[in-house]
Amino acid sequence: MGGYLVVLAVAVGTTLATTPVVRRIAIRAGAVQTPDERRVHERPTPVLGGFAMYLGFLAGMATATQVSQFDPVFSGNSEPLAIVLGATVIFLVGVVDDLREVSPPAKMSGQVLAGSTLAFLGVTMLFFRVPFGGIISLSPDMAFFLTVLWVVGMVTAVNWVDGLDGLAAGIVGIAAGAFALYGDRLFDKGLLPNDSNSISPLLAVIVLGICLGFLPWNFHPAKIFMGESGASLLGLLMAASTLLVGGQTAESVSGSTYFFFAPLFIPIVILGVPIFDTAFAIVRRASKRQSAAKADRDHLHHRLQRLGHGHRRSVLILWAWTASLSGLALWPVYSNRGNGLVPFALAALAIALYTVLHPEVRRARAEQLELDLGREANLRP
Repeated sequence: MGGYLVVLAVAVGTTLATTPVVRRIAIRAGAVQTPDERRVHERPTPVLGGFAMYLGFLAGMATATQVSQFDPVFSGNSEPLAIVLGATVIFLVGVVDDLREVSPPAKMSGQVLAGSTLAFLGVTMLFFRVPFGGIISLSPDMAFFLTVLWVVGMVTAVNWVDGLDGLAAGIVGIAAGAFALYGDRLFDKGLLPNDSNSISPLLAVIVLGICLGFLPWNFHPAKIFMGESGASLLGLLMAASTLLVGGQTAESVSGSTYFFFAPLFIPIVILGVPIFDTAFAIVRRASKRQSAAKADRDHLHHRLQRLGHGHRRSVLILWAWTASLSGLALWPVYSNRGNGLVPFALAALAIALYTVLHPEVRRARAEQLELDLGREANLRP
């Protein structure tokens, strides 16, 4: 644990210290996002926060190379190089988009290139378990395709959930912390392939660190946004971390109730909020015959605000959902039992009741009802 804590501290400290510097650079460079009809912030805010997160990531990786505990991770292993190169590609594409908006096909090309970099250098999906079915060992062509698809999906999910101050950083931070614990548990049980040199838990710890270091500057009211560069970076790093566990492990360590979960499905549970939001957005836009890349204000966080929740409360509610889902995924792994549904079901019920019955929500409903009645009265002859 000592080595992980050192790396975590460096990632947090580097991101925390460099964010204000990056903020000043962004303002001078004119990388400022102004309010418009599809954004919820009310004042011009600098972007490029992803630059500080990228520096935190590099500092965390560089520190890990100096900790003897992680020598097997970097010795004769192409995965660290793959992750650094893939992260650099996706970060640069994001920076260009933050400075001058890039078309969706161009961004997709950058995501595919980053995912291909991971796949070429060994960060790839090898196994796929069908729920209630067996394990599929993927062919090289299918492994490459699914790896790139996983990266594109994860990057898109984090990008689309980055709609409120602190939302993406908080959700990914919670998910990364949970996945670090999950990966460490697999490591202890000897279930990771070449478990002595698995970089997955280390990578998750670095992601947690850069999220913690960025949040003080990004929580509402945000002083800086992570931008496309930061959201895409977080998405790629989480994709790589989950691939190195879920896609390369042919064993299941879940309890009896969770026997149908392969490790690949654990990140889907932990990252349930952004993944559900992305899937719902695709279905919603397809039903309207719109492009999947067309921005709108119907994401989960927008709906929470329309219910009557404020900016911070909407973020905290979605953080709570992520924490609850993370606990649901971790409980059977650490307890070796699958009977932990009840407390997490109660937690989910409590969050749901708080979401729909908060006094501000009831007040917003009453005001809307009054407005509707007033319109009806005006329409009567």
